[in-house]
Amino acid sequence: MTRHRHREQHGAQRAGWLRAAVLGANDGLVSTSSLIVGVAASGASSAAILTAGFAGLTAGALSMAAGEFVSVSAQADVEHADLELERAELAASPVAEFAELVGIYERRGLPRDLAVKVAEALTERDALGAHMRDELGHNETNEARPTQAAAASAASFTVGALVPFIGMAAPAGTARLVLVVAVTVLGLALAGALAARAAGTALLRPTLRVVLGGCTAMAVTGLVGVLADAAGG
Repeated sequence: MTRHRHREQHGAQRAGWLRAAVLGANDGLVSTSSLIVGVAASGASSAAILTAGFAGLTAGALSMAAGEFVSVSAQADVEHADLELERAELAASPVAEFAELVGIYERRGLPRDLAVKVAEALTERDALGAHMRDELGHNETNEARPTQAAAASAASFTVGALVPFIGMAAPAGTARLVLVVAVTVLGLALAGALAARAAGTALLRPTLRVVLGGCTAMAVTGLVGVLADAAGG
C-alpha cells in the first residue's frame, strides 16, 4: 500500500517575514514616489529630485530596519520573560501547572480522561514546551525573529523605493511625473498581488487597497509641491 505524505503550506508559516517584507516594499514605493512627485511638482531640478529620492531611500531603509528590529526585539523579550516565568512556575507548582494544562485541553473539547492522558504525555515529553504552546500561544511559527524582520524590511523597502526612479528616465516636466506615477502604480499593484498570493488570499481587494493608498499619498504630496512652487514663485 503506497503511503503519500500530505504536506500543507499555511500563510501563518510566513507571517513574520511576509509582514515585514510587504510593509517595507509598500513603504518604499509610496514614500519614495511621493517624495519624488512632491519635489518634481515644486519645479526642482533633476539633480535635486534625484538627491531627495536617494536620501529618502537611504533614510527610509535604515529607519524601517531599525524600527522592525526594535519592535520585534521587544516581542522577543516578552517571549523570553514568559518562558522564564513558566519555567519557574513549573518548578514551584508542578501539580497546579499540570491541572492547568488538563483544563486547557478540556476547554478545547477533550473528555476529562483523554485530557489527562494528553497532558501526561506532553508533560513527560516537554512540559515547558506544552505550556508555552498551549497556554501562552508561543510556537516556532510565530516566534519573534528581530534580525530576519529587520533584514526583510530594509531589503524590500530598497527594492520598492528603486521602482519610482524608473520614471526619471522621462524628460523633465509633466511626462516625468506621469511616468513616475505610472511605474509606481504598477509596482504597487504587483506588490499587492504578490503579497496576496503569498498569503493565499484573493488578489483583487488587497491589490486595490495598496494601489489606492499609494495614489492618495502621491496626490497629496504632489499638491504640496505645487503649492510650494506657487508660494516660491
